Amino acid sequence: MTYVDGLVLPVKKRQLATYRSMAKQAGKVWRQHGALEFHECVGDDVPHGKRTSFPRSVKLKRSEIVVFSYIVYRSRADRDRVMAKVMKDKRIDAMMKSKKIPFDGKRMIFGGFKTMVSA
Repeated sequence: MTYVDGLVLPVKKRQLATYRSMAKQAGKVWRQHGALEFHECVGDDVPHGKRTSFPRSVKLKRSEIVVFSYIVYRSRADRDRVMAKVMKDKRIDAMMKSKKIPFDGKRMIFGGFKTMVSA
């Protein structure tokens, strides 16, 4: 079964185009290093729940929108191999050192998941 990295993060609405550009480049890097799929999804129907919700999870501000991202790998071992290469890639390093990052990485949620059902 495949392995998936999932992320939820707040992106500044006025900088969504910048984020999209970064995501396209990041997707190319991940795929070149072996990821099977790379997806960036922008919130469309993401209600603010009474107790829990995507907006609450990232302490979403009015000027932001929730982005859900996921990357698919062959296995956990493959993910670890791909991630090691991605983290050493100069293109990713340059993106992360940019002073114009359109999201707050401190409020990003990230985790790795074993696929349980695939239909």
